[in-house]
Amino acid sequence: VRLVESGGGSVQAGGSLRLSCVASGGTDTRKAMGWFRQAPGKEREFVAAVSWSDDTTSYADLVQGRFIISKDITKNTVYLQMNSLKPEDTALYYCAQKIYRGGFEHYTTYGYWGQGTQVTVSS
Repeated sequence: VRLVESGGGSVQAGGSLRLSCVASGGTDTRKAMGWFRQAPGKEREFVAAVSWSDDTTSYADLVQGRFIISKDITKNTVYLQMNSLKPEDTALYYCAQKIYRGGFEHYTTYGYWGQGTQVTVSS
């Protein structure tokens, strides 16, 4: 499985960005796809995730109400719409994929990762 992220960039606080992640090489529909982020000197943290077989989603408290995760099954792509961005959202954002057996938040349960896309929010 190969995951390729895009859509990162630099924006001012209050702005929006939309990240995309295209998955290739896998056919298992029992999966979940998620977004994580890691800022310099900090641990990787969960942002949002979605189940591929139904509409179950999960969000970190810090982004709830500002970020929206969505999927396009026909394109094998997951999106992260990020609104009302804050400087503390600045990080390298990673797309990840796992076999979904319940639970989204633990990054150690994800077996596939993209290279990451940088998001920088200035005040």
